[in-house]
Amino acid sequence: MVPEEKLRWLCRRGSLELDMMLNLYLDRCYLTAGHDEQQLFQALLNFSDGELLMYLMGEQLPEEKGMDSLVKKIRSLSAAET
Repeated sequence: MVPEEKLRWLCRRGSLELDMMLNLYLDRCYLTAGHDEQQLFQALLNFSDGELLMYLMGEQLPEEKGMDSLVKKIRSLSAAET
């Protein structure tokens, strides 16, 4: 398991929007998520900022299996905050 401090560092991106969305998921959902979802989140953090912007801002969904559900979850969590 990746330490939370490292995940928090990886959530720091080039834009405030990405930082907020990723940290919100980390704070509210990550620790209680199942192992598979945690693995998907860790993989999501390996995408480039450009890809993350496309996925999290709703322009498209990732093709990786299961990743689309995680992206939708992060989007809806963020939308509920606004």
